Amino acid sequence: MGMGKLRIGGAWSGVLEVELDEWTVATLREEVAKKSGLVGPQCINLISAGRILRDGDGTEKLSQLGVKNNAKILASKVSTDQEGKSLKEEFLAEEERSKRLSRLKAAATSLASRHADGSLPVEDFNLELENQSGEKVQLGAETDQRAVMMGLMLHANAKALIKRQQHKDALEVLTMGEEAFSLCDPKVIEMVDNVSILQIDMVWCYFMLHDISWLSVAGIRLAKAREGIERAHGKESSRMRVLQGGRYPELALYLRLQLLEGVIAYHNGQLQKSKESLTAAHAKYTQLQVPDETLSLLMSMGYKARDAKRALRMSNQDVGSAVDFLVEEKAKKERKREEDRRRQEEILEQKKYGMTSLRKPVDLQKLNELVSIGFEKELAAEALRRNENDTQKALDDLTNPETNSVMQIDIESRKKKRLRRATSAASEELVSMGFPRAIVDEALRRFGTQEQALNHLLGQPNANAAVAGANPSVPSLNISGLDAGLGLEMSLEEDGGGPSTREEVKDRDAEMEDELTGELLKGDAYSDYDIDVTLEGEAINEYLAKLAG
Repeated sequence: MGMGKLRIGGAWSGVLEVELDEWTVATLREEVAKKSGLVGPQCINLISAGRILRDGDGTEKLSQLGVKNNAKILASKVSTDQEGKSLKEEFLAEEERSKRLSRLKAAATSLASRHADGSLPVEDFNLELENQSGEKVQLGAETDQRAVMMGLMLHANAKALIKRQQHKDALEVLTMGEEAFSLCDPKVIEMVDNVSILQIDMVWCYFMLHDISWLSVAGIRLAKAREGIERAHGKESSRMRVLQGGRYPELALYLRLQLLEGVIAYHNGQLQKSKESLTAAHAKYTQLQVPDETLSLLMSMGYKARDAKRALRMSNQDVGSAVDFLVEEKAKKERKREEDRRRQEEILEQKKYGMTSLRKPVDLQKLNELVSIGFEKELAAEALRRNENDTQKALDDLTNPETNSVMQIDIESRKKKRLRRATSAASEELVSMGFPRAIVDEALRRFGTQEQALNHLLGQPNANAAVAGANPSVPSLNISGLDAGLGLEMSLEEDGGGPSTREEVKDRDAEMEDELTGELLKGDAYSDYDIDVTLEGEAINEYLAKLAG
């Protein structure tokens, strides 16, 4: 590129002859400051094409930053106080951002570790990997499972940031997601497209940040993404078409891929290749435009606009296929709700039995096998818990009179301990309502449960007055939250070895974990392909116009 001329305006107006391949931002700033007569270069901000030119590591040349011959540069004055304040604010914001990203990575690591090893979840949900049909899948070893979970959680968070136009933050999170996926055995995930989609999303962020330095690495990422997608989807999406029953869910994803390939080719001077990619992307963009009449027809059937538009796009605008898709998706969601409900019941049951010394829950399938041959369920669960779910060792303990007796004594001991804790908690709750402790303890002994004891106490003379006087602002008593199940869960986990649930909850970064899992709850099997292609359409037209100009 060599010598060039820059038209400067603002703090100093004129034309500068510069060596674009040699000058850095600092060099240009010093020259403009000298021409303007200001104290020093620290008082100058340089703006080109709507963005501030920054020093970076000090080695990037103007040509590498996209500054071309005859470019217009705005030089604005900045007072040293203002600049100092601005730099301080920028530093603090960057520090806060860095802390947040560290917390996010730590939360993803913690969540994946807890949910990949088969331990009982400390939350009210359980993370499991599913395929697009909603079936549970086990990918490789525990380390592979953990790596994939981390990658998927971070990718989901990054996609939410992209939707909010926070591309810089999204790129950081995508980089962490890429690192997580890299910890997984490549053979385990080579037939899924998640890593390839993450690569495309990274290049999309480069593009939206208008960073000229991304070109070389972006080309490598897109080549890997295309190779991975073709391996997962089959040549010309043949495998995808069979799996999806002739539908086209991946169309928007390929549109974004071809757009980015066209942009890279354009900036590398490969104009013919650029035109081919952009023309193919434009054809897909046209294919994805939903006619108003078709959309209205589906909406008249009671479907929401967003769902109807999505179904039509994925069905190549075929109304019958779109309706089938919507019906199938509704049925799939109902099956998932039922499966989630069943799994929640299983988790609650597992928590009743406590954990093994290696902090694994009792295997319900093995438990049911022991129950089917005649063993009492709670006793069989205790045998499995003591023997790390080894069925044969559990059988040995169950059929040995001595160990069988010891297990029964331990079970009864824990039951009494839980009962004492529950009674103590109920006593404290009733006393806090204003009832005398002696009367409360007697009522609990006579009636056994807190609800029956409360009904008895409320029937006593002056009892209602005592309650009202103790807490006049509470119009009614909610006893549904006084379930002794929490004490049961805590006791069993403590007796079962390993740290208690209470300790684990205390160590959690609940805010970050909620942010990560919240994004997963919003998504479904088609979230990666459900792209609003408005920005892509604008970019396609912009670059096709450049090629035609």
